Amino acid sequence: MLFNSFEFLIFFPIVTIAYYLSPHRFRWILLLLASCVFYMFFVPIYILILLITILIDYFAAIYISKATSERRRKTCLVLSILSTCIVLIIFKYFNFFNDNIRLLAEAAHWHYPVNPLKILLPIGLSFHTFQSLSYVIEVYRNKQKAEKHFGIYALYVMFYPQLVAGPIERPQNMLHQFYEKHEFDYSNVVEGLKRMLWGYFKKVVIADRLSIYVAAINSNYKHHNGTSLTLAAIFFGFQIYCDFSAYSDIAIGSARVMGFKLMTNFNLPFFSRNVTEFWRRWHISLSTWFNDYLFTPLSFNFRYWGTTGILLAIMITFFTSGLWHGAGWTFILFGVFHGLAVCYETLTKKFRKKAAKAIPRIIYTNLSILFTFTFACFTWIFFRATSMEQADTIIKRILFVRGPLFLGFSNRDMIYAVVFLLVLLVKEFIEEHKLFNNFSLYHNSNAVVRQLTYYSLIVLIMLFGVFDGSQFIYFQF
Repeated sequence: MLFNSFEFLIFFPIVTIAYYLSPHRFRWILLLLASCVFYMFFVPIYILILLITILIDYFAAIYISKATSERRRKTCLVLSILSTCIVLIIFKYFNFFNDNIRLLAEAAHWHYPVNPLKILLPIGLSFHTFQSLSYVIEVYRNKQKAEKHFGIYALYVMFYPQLVAGPIERPQNMLHQFYEKHEFDYSNVVEGLKRMLWGYFKKVVIADRLSIYVAAINSNYKHHNGTSLTLAAIFFGFQIYCDFSAYSDIAIGSARVMGFKLMTNFNLPFFSRNVTEFWRRWHISLSTWFNDYLFTPLSFNFRYWGTTGILLAIMITFFTSGLWHGAGWTFILFGVFHGLAVCYETLTKKFRKKAAKAIPRIIYTNLSILFTFTFACFTWIFFRATSMEQADTIIKRILFVRGPLFLGFSNRDMIYAVVFLLVLLVKEFIEEHKLFNNFSLYHNSNAVVRQLTYYSLIVLIMLFGVFDGSQFIYFQF
């Protein structure tokens, strides 16, 4: 079920009202059933895959908590991780590795009889796999008690607001919330609905409108010049941000209406002054997951290699991050480029600090933000491309082919797209620099101003939203 679908507009209020009307002891059942219904709107049979991963990690965590020797605990942890990841590998990566092995076999003139699997990737498989893994790892580290209530654990993995595309929650933040009794709280409802409303604005008014231009250019990239392709790359940067952060806003908001608090997943990433900072602001739940469960253990194990060990840990982490995003060399290169950038920033940290003191602060800061955004847009060319050939052609045409701008849609739609982007940037600029602390449209002390803001957003969504039922970009992961 899509957040931007008519079905969800019916599903959400029904589930929320039923949640508050139900006795506390039955609420977990209601939410678990609702989450199953929500997920089964995509491919119903794939809920069995979720059940398999839930069963594996539920029993693995219990065994780890009861094991008396470290060897048994570690063995169970490894088996749990492998078992859970095998599901992900089969559905997401088997065909990618199989195709590359076939190419190598053909180059060596070997017979390779293994055929590709004809299966669809379950929606959000990477997200709930990582959430399950974090639970088992935290139990192994003695930072989380093994959950004995199977239904509560299943709800932790399947909680519908963040089931498909996160945020990737840690058990310490979520499990206890399913035991707490959430009374109806007007402030929670208002805050949640406001967060959802802003998310819908970003999704249907900005992201889906920008996608019209981006899709028109990229679908015929060989016939467009560098000017149009550059604008498409910039627009895609804003599209993917508004699309994904919108999903997070709607997820966080819908959970907040019922009294649940999910972690923040975006923190104004386009004001980052370097790539390292960008990953502290972008997809925070994923970047902290990789930091805690991959980079930190690797850097500890490589500590005797000094700086070389740190750089190697960075590259392995970002290589894996790229592969997590998609089974393709374009995604791997996306991760590798970001890894190289973070390595560069690690090596030049002292130099950049001196440069920051030598150059006027406003110039250095703004140039840093511009370079970081430009770098992100460049790497997103690989992220969006369907092949290395497409990415290579787009970059070459951006660099060497000049010509007039092709709009891709009407002048009026282009004006709408730019105006709404400016609205977004102005709002986030105010938030980043904490301007007008005593005046906020969303939180104004004057009820009339607040109400006008809400109604204005609703009107803008109704008048300028693109209601084509488009999926959220990160559903493919």
